[in-house]
Amino acid sequence: MKPITLLAAGAAMLLAFGCASGPAPLAAADYAAILADPARPVDDLKDDAARKPAEVLAFAGLRPGDTVVEMEGGRGWFSFLISKAIGPQGKLIVQYPPEFAYGDPAYKARVDGGQLPNAVITKSHFDKLEATTGSVDKVLWILGPHEVWFTPKDTQGLGNPEAAFAEIARVLKPGGEFIAMDHAAVAGTPAATSAQTLHRIDPAHVLAAAKAAGLVYVEKSDILANPEDDRTKSPFAADLRRHTDQFLFRFRKP
Repeated sequence: MKPITLLAAGAAMLLAFGCASGPAPLAAADYAAILADPARPVDDLKDDAARKPAEVLAFAGLRPGDTVVEMEGGRGWFSFLISKAIGPQGKLIVQYPPEFAYGDPAYKARVDGGQLPNAVITKSHFDKLEATTGSVDKVLWILGPHEVWFTPKDTQGLGNPEAAFAEIARVLKPGGEFIAMDHAAVAGTPAATSAQTLHRIDPAHVLAAAKAAGLVYVEKSDILANPEDDRTKSPFAADLRRHTDQFLFRFRKP
């Protein structure tokens, strides 16, 4: 009888652990309905093939109910998809610097249109995130890490790089993850140089900054890699737009 009792106890523990772990992360196929949502702006659809949002967000491992910080939300292209993925029980904290005023009308339109019912829009520098310590499941910084080394005209910059990555670590829960994606610069290029002139970053700078903040590198994805991009042109060049060589990293807070 003892072996049976132990076996039953073990099964119960496994069941309890499975229930505690919550819903499974969304896979790429799960995003089909989100991408086809009729509430999604028509202009957003044009970039799906190039940006591969289902694959990017599947790599991010979003779950219904997650609390997510989206750094430098831009005009909300990914915000809509993240909001849908985490669902009504989730919370999306959108962040962008006040200097990026182009985000204001874009997010107003999305909020007024009911596209982001579980989101709060925050305007702050990258080293001052408006989230409670240890409260966030995922931080996503999509095509933006270079900006913390970029100084817009007539400003003092958008935050201290070291402090920005420390903020990411601060807001994450233990076991929470940081997803970083950006346009890759030529290896060895100083961060401030490539950010200021090309809006790119050597992936090594992001790796080093995240590790210095105490985050553990987990893995990368090459789904948006483009070996034909020599990394010397701006991402806004007409013959390269949406087809730069992009890196995609996952880090975890211990």
